[in-house]
Amino acid sequence: MIKYKLACKHCQTTFDSWFASSKEFEKLKKNNFLVCHVCNSTKVDKTLMAPSVTNNKKDLQLKKYDNIKKTIKSYQKFIKENFKFVGENFAYEARSIHYDSKKKIKGIYGNASKKDLLELKEEGIDAQVIPWVEDKEN
Repeated sequence: MIKYKLACKHCQTTFDSWFASSKEFEKLKKNNFLVCHVCNSTKVDKTLMAPSVTNNKKDLQLKKYDNIKKTIKSYQKFIKENFKFVGENFAYEARSIHYDSKKKIKGIYGNASKKDLLELKEEGIDAQVIPWVEDKEN
């Protein structure tokens, strides 16, 4: 079965109709059996329409996204519970820990620009970037 959106060329009425196949539609049209239910004109033809299909691939992608989001949130929870948040001072704090051997801190997290991260890397200071998902649920 196939569903087409049809339009009457005489009165511009649009309506939907089901057919056994596209060949069946063509056969009925050729024999003038397609009739407008408003004006009884046989000048009826298909219009442009979007296919109605389910997108299992998109559903799978959404599930993958949700799984990735859950994983990132679990990493975030671990980081928040085990590291010190230093905000925008991340580069400064990372340097002070690296160059001051007396400073004993278990780890930090915060915000840094790409420039700061490149400079830290050039100085031999290991810093990692992870994606951060906001806790807001809309």
